[in-house]
Amino acid sequence: MNAYADLQFAYFNYGENQNRANGSQKDSRLVFDTTRLVLELEAGLPEYGIEAEFEVEFEHGGAGAALELEYEEFGEFDTDVEKAGEALVEELYLTKKLGRNLEVSVGRFYVAVGTLFADYRPTDYLGTIRSEAETRIIPNTWNDMGMQLRLDIPWGLRLTGQVVNGLDSTGFNSNTWVATGLQQRFELVRASDLAGVLRADVKRFAGFIFGVSAYYGGTTRNRPKPDLVKQCDDANPNVVAPCGYVSAPLFVADAHLSVNRAGWRAHAMVMYGHLGNAAAVSARNARLSNLLNVLRTPVSDNALTAWGELGYDIAPALGLDGNHRLEPYVRIDYMDSQFRPRAELFDNPRFERTVYTVGTSYTLAGLAVIKLDFGQRRMGSSAFRPENTLRMSTGFVY
Repeated sequence: MNAYADLQFAYFNYGENQNRANGSQKDSRLVFDTTRLVLELEAGLPEYGIEAEFEVEFEHGGAGAALELEYEEFGEFDTDVEKAGEALVEELYLTKKLGRNLEVSVGRFYVAVGTLFADYRPTDYLGTIRSEAETRIIPNTWNDMGMQLRLDIPWGLRLTGQVVNGLDSTGFNSNTWVATGLQQRFELVRASDLAGVLRADVKRFAGFIFGVSAYYGGTTRNRPKPDLVKQCDDANPNVVAPCGYVSAPLFVADAHLSVNRAGWRAHAMVMYGHLGNAAAVSARNARLSNLLNVLRTPVSDNALTAWGELGYDIAPALGLDGNHRLEPYVRIDYMDSQFRPRAELFDNPRFERTVYTVGTSYTLAGLAVIKLDFGQRRMGSSAFRPENTLRMSTGFVY
């Protein structure tokens, strides 16, 4: 059995309402958060080459429903309810080994896109939080159901292929692009639109991992209702979508890098995404019911995000042994959830954000971690007030 946890203590010098003409108002506020507790259980039958893995995540201190003040919806209070509240089964799958280098998995697992596919524990990254550039554009630790094939080539190349259920386009919006399209509002996962994922990671060189990944899948037929369909004159009233569905395919591609060598640690990623027929999705989403609890703001055709962090372990210089890592670091997150939108959609500079962060991470025996950093977020126009955050986090991994 394995587990990891993350606690956050943050100070903000700006108000929560970022949807103002000149950005957030000046403020002085503290936020404490039991961000997550994750329990992992693994079991297997080695003689049959079968393994099983189960992972459940408890977010923000427990399970249940919570109220959120949503400024993207003009300051309305929304009830945030996920499957079983905020106790989420993020992984539940069976794996069968088909030889020394090939295995197949069936169930719920992490989608092989971005850096959080592999580096999601608090000891894996330097910052106090996971990369904002990544979690603002695609789902945080994106997990879906389907089938996965993994091939390890002895040269030092790992290939991953997945077929999973697609996202639900009712959750797409201006602020977070497709990040809230993960299907968590209803009991059953709709898989009428599937998605394919390909990933390649080069692990040949000690301390270096780099690779690329790509995702492509439909989003229209996974909506709660068949409300994004084509219109035609001879429609059959006995068929749900007699003229077919409006196509709104999602494409995401990234290149990523991880370094852990000679005291240096680094992560970097650049990601581009494109949503087909984003105008049709936006027009239909604008008329969705308030009860669905989605933002209903127009989604852009394209999104671009990039981030990188770099740190160096100074513990040996201070006379500390190998159980200690003390790493000053810097990080830059860039995200634009309205990158080169269609002509009729205003390219709002509020959705182009850059976060500059400096901090220090201390890790003891690879088990306990405490981090402190300062970050400043700047928007795509000087008309918006910069937002400063001082954050401390602590956690463990075992």
